[in-house]
Amino acid sequence: MGRFIAFIILAIPAIMAATGIKLMRDTFFAKLADPIPYLWLQFTIGIILFLIGFGFFAGYLLNRDRKNGRVATKYSKKK
Repeated sequence: MGRFIAFIILAIPAIMAATGIKLMRDTFFAKLADPIPYLWLQFTIGIILFLIGFGFFAGYLLNRDRKNGRVATKYSKKK
């Protein structure tokens, strides 16, 4: 059950990042999503979703690798 919850916690940011990429792509092809009134707003929402999703996933990987001692010295935490 613990692994399933961890999978869900990692799947939500991945879905957010994928939705952000989709919104940015649709803006590039001038396809407006239904609840969003402007293309520039759609692109901004897409960038925000992508950065939040990607940042969460990258932070998780960095934290896990720090715990296992697999990062370079410049990325390890100072004591």
